[in-house]
Amino acid sequence: MHIPKRLVLALVHVLSVISQGSADVVASREVFYVGGSYTDITVGDTTRQYMIDQIYVEKLTPNYSTQPYPIVFIAGAGQTGTNFLQTPDDRPGWAAFFLRRGYTVYLTDQPARGRSAWHPSIGSIAPAFSTEDVETLFTATSTHNLWPQSYLHTQWPGSGRAGDPIFDAFYASQVQLQADGLISEDSNTKAYTRLLDKIGKAYLLTHSQAGAYGWRVGDARPGLVKGIIAVEPPGPPFVNLSPSGASSRTWGITDLEIVYEPSAGPNATNLNTITVPPKDANHTECIIQANPPKKLKYLSKVPVLLVTSEASFQAASDYCTVRYLKQAGVDVEYADLGAEGIKGNGHFMFMEKNNVDIATRIWRWLKRH
Repeated sequence: MHIPKRLVLALVHVLSVISQGSADVVASREVFYVGGSYTDITVGDTTRQYMIDQIYVEKLTPNYSTQPYPIVFIAGAGQTGTNFLQTPDDRPGWAAFFLRRGYTVYLTDQPARGRSAWHPSIGSIAPAFSTEDVETLFTATSTHNLWPQSYLHTQWPGSGRAGDPIFDAFYASQVQLQADGLISEDSNTKAYTRLLDKIGKAYLLTHSQAGAYGWRVGDARPGLVKGIIAVEPPGPPFVNLSPSGASSRTWGITDLEIVYEPSAGPNATNLNTITVPPKDANHTECIIQANPPKKLKYLSKVPVLLVTSEASFQAASDYCTVRYLKQAGVDVEYADLGAEGIKGNGHFMFMEKNNVDIATRIWRWLKRH
């Protein structure tokens, strides 16, 4: 009896999905650097040439590749591509989840981060988060009341405190980062644009700080970005709220220029905004465009899934980012996890006990796109 090749491949893929971990689903691992530019740098009385802003890229190809477009992971502040390999309590991470479903995965380190070199004349380097910052913002948020939803955090594995072996494993992965936000946004946009130019069409999965870089790469290469999965990107628009302080965001969702139509003018001076009241006591007010809103000329060509956890400090404001994107013409779907029945997560949801449930939610969106 002749069995169609397509059926054989599908059966093999199902068997690979059943297997656990990532080692048994990775057919090949490749490492390369991309981006970067030669720059003359003067230190003291000496001028020499260096390469700056290149990024480390790790390509993982599954044994049975069934998906035409890969996923590029971009970690948030103080993190690296290793965040997506496994959880700090040694369960498979999101890289393994998507490899088992036939996606090629690219894990990356931002410029001046982790395995991507930094030259000390370019900006300045901020230290890794302190243990207090990590506990307060990410791993033990139910022990305080710094934002309305913090008490709902239940999914971190372990106590979330220094000395707990799971916390210690996570904290050991924290690294330094570029302190100048404008330099960081510019260098990341250039590097990840070069990566897409090299590998072709792909999905971007951004976390936290990296969200703004996803918007700008989508703006620069709408024909190469098949979609953006933005996991709690910086927000809300124009004002970056977090327990550690607030900062402004000139172009609404980015610090640096992104293309609007009609033009937003020099330094976004033609972006007219209004402030609307919060939808309830547990959410923030939103700054959106005044009518008629300008459209995001290129980003509106890229579908977006924005993912927010129930207990994160961003649970109060991410709906403003969704509202702003929709107003600007972006096809955005909002995965408000708590409202959808996925409960108890914090900002590092991809490391938490129910990380597979959230990855499955993202996978459903990918299958539709």
